[in-house]
Formats: sequence, structure tokens, C-alpha cells
Amino acid sequence: MISPFFEINKTSTGKARAGTITTDHGTIQTPIFMPVGTVASVKTVHQRELKDDIKAQIILGNTYHLNLRPKMDIMQAAGGLHKFMNWDLPILTDSGGYQVFSLSKSRKLNEAGVKFKSHIDGSTHFISPEISMEIQRQIGADIFMAFDECVAYPAEYNQVKKSMDLTHRWLKRCIKWNAENPELYGHKQAFFPIVQGSCYSDLRKKSAEFISEQNAVGNAIGGLSVGEPEEEMYRITDEVTDILPKDKPRYLMGVGTPWNIIETIGLGIDMMDCVMPTRNARNAMLFTWQGVMNMKNKKWESDFSPLDEFGTSYVDTEYSKAYVRHLFVAKEYLAKQIASIHNLAFYLDLVKVAREHIVAGDFYEWKDSIIPVLRQRL
Repeated sequence: MISPFFEINKTSTGKARAGTITTDHGTIQTPIFMPVGTVASVKTVHQRELKDDIKAQIILGNTYHLNLRPKMDIMQAAGGLHKFMNWDLPILTDSGGYQVFSLSKSRKLNEAGVKFKSHIDGSTHFISPEISMEIQRQIGADIFMAFDECVAYPAEYNQVKKSMDLTHRWLKRCIKWNAENPELYGHKQAFFPIVQGSCYSDLRKKSAEFISEQNAVGNAIGGLSVGEPEEEMYRITDEVTDILPKDKPRYLMGVGTPWNIIETIGLGIDMMDCVMPTRNARNAMLFTWQGVMNMKNKKWESDFSPLDEFGTSYVDTEYSKAYVRHLFVAKEYLAKQIASIHNLAFYLDLVKVAREHIVAGDFYEWKDSIIPVLRQRL
């Protein structure tokens, strides 16, 4: 692995820190938000816009979805996901564990792995820790994740403990497979294990300690943002980051709103991802530095001011609020594209500004002042 994989550039009076992750496809300034490109595409957004306008430094792909379509023979023939989608910056892949979790009604899980039916055509498939590792090698992600089991919230203690123990046993199998199989496509691939344990502090502590002992180059926190109250997510994140190694990047999976992102950066998180900026954009919700806008509201009907005067994307100044509202009311596809570009650019600007405040030494004062503004409805 490239050394150092992660370097801390600046720390704060609390847990927040600014760092740099180095991969063979480029460096990543942390804290960072990672747009989700589940099936080799960030929905409605061109790769050129992701790089040049949104300023994405790393994006996500998904093992479950890519293995079903276009399938790994196509992926390997293309030379991996980077070449297939024409993206020359870093990529992270989720292992598929969360997607299998979401298919709980059509899956059969045991020690060996998970048998499930495709959401595309109903065909039967099987994925194990070893198969997940092999698929992620074939995808060619710069950072790839352990195959884990995620439980719903709420869940009984014994169910969560059983699931966590299985995740730990699966992790050992992932590590063994990785040690026996080299990278493909000529670039290094960094492996992250995942802390589980739902909202039970003792289980999270046990899982965080076990994951820390594996000495991976980075670590992830899974099983949050699955329906628990925000306060519980923050509590567990705080407890886990107290345990995970301070010299390794920490990735909080599936989070979240702009205020979730700022709060968890303050708890020591370096990496986040979520479908929210694009999913909510397609439903006319824009996140801004002044608060949340519903672009279908009649109040924007005759508002010809820029979409967002404080936005960093070209769409913020080239289109008016009235025009974007019209597109949504008329159900034009362009509305979803404009809104997605705006939201993603805002999220990347959000973490960029957070980093600047960490470096300046006033992150926590800024955090406490900006979160109430971000949450308000316009």
C-alpha cells in the first residue's frame, strides 16, 4: 500500500481533523463527501460535471448491483470500473451487504453467505465474503469494503449480537481471501472492515475493538442511519470513534443530511456517503447555505433570482428559481439534473468549508452557528 495512505494535516480542539488519503488514482482531502454512483452512474449527472463542476474527489460503486448488471465479464473486458465509466479519480465500493439486508424478504442467510433473488429478474444468486472480495477486485475499486450483515432498527440485543459475531467471522474470511489474491488492473486496493452493533454500546465497543485489531488501513462504521433517532446515531458514532485508531480514516456509511455530516465530522468522521443529495433532488428538495428549499412551492413561481446566489455550481447562476420550479411542475427531466448538480455541489462545498474551519481552528463555533441555518425550511 502507498505510504502514507492517510495523513492528518490538522487537528482541532475536539475530534474533528483535516487529512489526506492517497490512492493510485489521486488524493482525497478529508473530511469528504462521496457521491453515490451505484450502477456506474451518479444519477442524472455526467462524469465531466462530477469532476469539473461538482468537484467530487471520489465516488462510490456497488458490488451487488454491478455484479447483476452489467456483470463481471463485461467489467473485466472493459478493464475495470474506472475505464468502463471513464472516471480516472478514486472509487470506493460497498460490499453489497447493505443491499442484501434490504432484500430481507427474499434472502436466505447462513454461515456460508447469503442466497438471494435478483431485484431485476428474480434469478437466484449467492454471495459470500470471498465472492464479495473477488467481485470488488474485478470492479477495481481503490477502496473496498468487508462483507457484513446489517440489521434493521430496532432489533433485539441477541439478534444484533449474533449478527455482529457473524460479521466478525466473515471479516476474517475477507482478510484471508485478500491475503491470497493480488490486486487487478495494476493499482493498489485498500480494504476497510466495518463496525456493527446497532445502538448497543457494549456491542459497538466490542466490534470497534475487534475491527481495530485487524490493523486495516482504514475503518468504517455501518448499521447507522437505518431509522434510529439522530441523537442515537451521534452517540454511537462518538463512542466508536473513541476506540477506532486515530491515525486511520473513519468512514461513516450512508450519512446523511448536511447537518448530520457537520455533526459527525465534529465526532471524528473523515468520510461520508449518501444517496440523499440526488434522491431528494429528484423530488424537488434543494439543500442550501440558507436552508432547505422545496422547488415545487408556489412561492418560487415568479422568483427570477438565481437558483442559489451562494451556490458554487454553474446551475446556481444560469437558472432562476422560477425556471427550475416550472421544470418540476412540468415534470421535465432537466429539473432533476439541475437539482442533482446543485445538491452535490453544495455537499462538496459543505465539507470543503468544514475543512477550512478545522484548519482555521474555529470548527466547533462554526458548526454550532451553521447547523440551525442548514435545517430551516425556506
